[in-house]
Amino acid sequence: MLAEITLQIPEILYQRLVNTARATQRPLEEIILHALQVGSPPVWDDVPEEFQADLAALDKLDDNTLWQIVHSCKTAANMERYNILLEGNSNGTLTEAERLELMALRHEADLFMLRKAQAAVLLRWRGYSVPTP
Repeated sequence: MLAEITLQIPEILYQRLVNTARATQRPLEEIILHALQVGSPPVWDDVPEEFQADLAALDKLDDNTLWQIVHSCKTAANMERYNILLEGNSNGTLTEAERLELMALRHEADLFMLRKAQAAVLLRWRGYSVPTP
């Protein structure tokens, strides 16, 4: 599905796009679409499908909320329980209920880290300097 828009751009930018199209012997429309794709907010479609809706929702958040996500931390209690279950899993001593709990915590941890990473990338794209941990 395609959407059509009319857009007024500065002449100098238009000339750069035209020059690039000529130099690369590609249609102007292709050059403009490429520039939009490269300059668009980062995508989330390279992550597992189960996390995509959560990451897509981040696009709609304001900067302050994204900063809160970037700076969020898991609680010590959550991390301790996760580590206990991981150890039990490696020892082969988990019950079925604990195995399910470990899977749920792993899913939760994966989503947590993906949200933090996507929020940081979105903030960088929006022009902020986001320190790396």
